[in-house]
Amino acid sequence: MPTKRLLGWLVFGAVAAAVAAWLPLPATSPVVTERGAKAGERAQPSQAESRFATLPQREAIGKPARPIFSSQSWNAAPQNAAALMAPVAPPAAPPMPYRVAGRVSQDGALQIILARGDAVLMVREGDTLDGAYQVEKVQPERVTLVYLPLGTREDLPMNSALDLDESSPRPAPLAAAAPAAAGASAPEPAKLRWEGPQRVTAGSTFDVALKVTSAEAVRAAPLQLVFDAKVLEPVAVRAGGFFSDGLFSYRVLPGGSIFIGASGKGSVAADAEFLVVRFKPIGAPGTAELKISSVSLQDTTGRAIAYQQPAPFRTIISQ
Repeated sequence: MPTKRLLGWLVFGAVAAAVAAWLPLPATSPVVTERGAKAGERAQPSQAESRFATLPQREAIGKPARPIFSSQSWNAAPQNAAALMAPVAPPAAPPMPYRVAGRVSQDGALQIILARGDAVLMVREGDTLDGAYQVEKVQPERVTLVYLPLGTREDLPMNSALDLDESSPRPAPLAAAAPAAAGASAPEPAKLRWEGPQRVTAGSTFDVALKVTSAEAVRAAPLQLVFDAKVLEPVAVRAGGFFSDGLFSYRVLPGGSIFIGASGKGSVAADAEFLVVRFKPIGAPGTAELKISSVSLQDTTGRAIAYQQPAPFRTIISQ
């Protein structure tokens, strides 16, 4: 019997241990020291806490202005839709700086006299002007220039009164004077005259000057001179005192002619030196002749000034 009772107690103990394992554990309460258990008594800091309490106080870091790792878009800002849809004006050529001042026909080839402001120059097809314009085509009624940077074309009309024909040079007649106002007398025509030596020596150079007298202010005067290329050789051409402060250009053409373009501020001339040509006699002894083929005197407004055609200049070449 004692053995059976002992086994029963063992079985009962095992069952009680199993039930206790399945039951929840009671909530544990913090351990309160005997000194801290008294009501109203403050707990004393530990030795470690006392050591950190002696460190100086520091202010807390403020709130950041923006997130440290904020996102940023690299796309271009959106543009106004109306601005994107607006048409873009294509590039345009600058205003045409040239105008036709005359033309010269030489051995069937037509050359054009262009003016830019007060400057005049003679051109032909294919010439390039100021590195920006090219003379594409020369026709009896127009001149076509190409603006090289853009390839655009512009036609310049032939509306000049100066028309020189070297193939059959002829003296220009007395230019018609502008109609005078009622009760006012027309100004006298301008006068041109040559001044140079009457006799020269073969092989020695000499100068011939063209002088002008005009009651009206003369601003520009393109003209053409002709001479015998077998007798005379032009050495130099320069502006006279009348155009010394203006623009002056010239071109010696084959066959014995010189085209001259001169312009100035515009003033009244009294036997003023228009231009000077230096020649060298190259032919046999005899008479050499120089004359004006065509000329166009212009006042400050571009109007033609009436003039009297001068007699040819002649000199005798001797040994």
